[in-house]
Amino acid sequence: MKFIVRAGKPEDCRDIERMIMELAVYENMPDQVKISHKELERDGFGSNPYYQCLIAEVPEEQKSKDGHTKVGYALFFYTYSTWKGRVVFIEDLYVMPDYRGKGIGKALMATVAKVGKEKQCMRLQLSVLDWNRPSLEFYLAKGAEDLTAKEGWHFIRFSGEALDSLAQEAP
Repeated sequence: MKFIVRAGKPEDCRDIERMIMELAVYENMPDQVKISHKELERDGFGSNPYYQCLIAEVPEEQKSKDGHTKVGYALFFYTYSTWKGRVVFIEDLYVMPDYRGKGIGKALMATVAKVGKEKQCMRLQLSVLDWNRPSLEFYLAKGAEDLTAKEGWHFIRFSGEALDSLAQEAP
């Protein structure tokens, strides 16, 4: 299958929004998505972007049954490890179901790794749901380490009222 991986552009935000919702449905959490293409455009393509995005695109003759040529994306950003230094974090890696198993996910992830290495990142990190065995096995086959199993790390989140309450405790 022919495809390209390229940097996302503001005009891709409607397709990114569509694929975010497809991913949320796959993860059984569509009600959690509260973002639109407007926030994606503001936050990824403004003067101080919070994230970067890669798009996987197929030629017109290989478009989806719904007419989409943008069939996958990787949304990522940079963070920092006080032990290792620069880190690139993949928030989302998604390929539409009919296009899986054709090297698109691998190409997206490898391109994020290449971009991270060019920025002198020491790690590429991501999270995966415990029931998502196909994705976990894909990452492990590529050499990733499962830090929950290996080191016992848990990802912790504050949001909504818990975040508001914590912020109110600041001096």
